[in-house]
Amino acid sequence: MSAQITMTQAINRAIDEAMAGDEGVILLGEDVAAKQGGGVFKISSGLTEKYGEHRIRATPISEQAIVGACVGAALAGFRPIAEIMLMNFVTVAMDQIVNHAAKLRFMSGGQTHVPLVLRTTTGVGVGFGGQHSDMLEAWFAHVPGLKIVTPSNAADAQGLMRAAIACNDPVIFIENILCYGLKSDDPGPGHVVPLGKAAVAREGSDCTIVTYGRTVLDALEVAGKLADEGVSVEVIDLRTIAPYDEATVTASVEKTGRAVVLHEAVKQYGTGAEIASRLNEKLFGKLKAPVTRIGGAFSAVPMANALEQAWIPNKDAIADAVRTAMNWKG
Repeated sequence: MSAQITMTQAINRAIDEAMAGDEGVILLGEDVAAKQGGGVFKISSGLTEKYGEHRIRATPISEQAIVGACVGAALAGFRPIAEIMLMNFVTVAMDQIVNHAAKLRFMSGGQTHVPLVLRTTTGVGVGFGGQHSDMLEAWFAHVPGLKIVTPSNAADAQGLMRAAIACNDPVIFIENILCYGLKSDDPGPGHVVPLGKAAVAREGSDCTIVTYGRTVLDALEVAGKLADEGVSVEVIDLRTIAPYDEATVTASVEKTGRAVVLHEAVKQYGTGAEIASRLNEKLFGKLKAPVTRIGGAFSAVPMANALEQAWIPNKDAIADAVRTAMNWKG
C-alpha cells in the first residue's frame, strides 16, 4: 500500500521545502507562529521551530495590514505567503490585492513583480455561516494579473503550492476546509504541479464534468454511479481556475459533445458562466446538448445544517444534469 498524506500535511511540506530552499520565503498571518498554535488549521505547525519568528510572523487581526505588508515585502525581494484565515475576510484587503498586487507589474511596464501567495480557507458544509463559507474565486478571476488556484487532493495541494510560491505573480490559493483531512498517495518531496494545467481525473466518452476543488470528489462519485447506467463521464479537475486550461477542457468536450460545469460558488455570474460561454464560442455546432451550469443557490450560505445542505449543489442534481444532457433532443 502506498504511503498516504493529508492536504494539511501536503501544504505544510510545500511551504517547508520552499522556506528551506529560499530565505526570502516568509509567512505572515493570524496565529501562524508556534506560540499561537501554528495556525488555526495547523498548516504552519513546526515551521517556527525550523525558521524562527522572523520568518513565521503572527500578526494582529488586520487583513489589510497582512496583505499590505506582504505586497511591500514582495517588492523588496521577498516571496511572502499571506494567510487570511477565511476567504470572506479577503474582501477586507481588496484594495491591496486588486489595485496593488495585481496591477504593479502592468503599471511598471513589467519591471516590478509581486511574487505573493495569498492562502485562504473556505467551504460549505461545516456550519460556519454566511460570512465564513463563500467561494469567491470569480471575484478575483475577473482581475487581470491574478492567478487563482484551488486543489482537490493532497498531492495537487503540495505541487500547486510549490508552483505558486515560485510564481512571480500574485496567486490566490484557496483551500477547502472539508478537504484538509482527506488523504491521497504521497507524491514525495519536491513535487510540483504547474499552474494553469488541468487534470483528467477520470476519462469518459459521453459527457464531461468540468469542476475544481471539493466538488471534484462529488463529480467522481457521480461518474462512478452513472457508469452503472451505461453513461461514461469524463471529469476535468481544473486545479487552476485563472488562467484555466482551456485546451484540455475544449478537447474533452469536443470528444464527448456534452458538458456540465460544476462549482460550489453561487451559479450566477460565476466561473461556470465563463467556461460555458467559451465552450459555446469554440464548439458551437459540435455540441450535442447545451452546456449546463451547477452552482450554489443565490443567497448567503445558511448556518443551519439542513438549509446548508439544500444550498450546496448535491450529487442528485449533478447526475440529473448529466442525464438531461444525454437525453437532449433539441
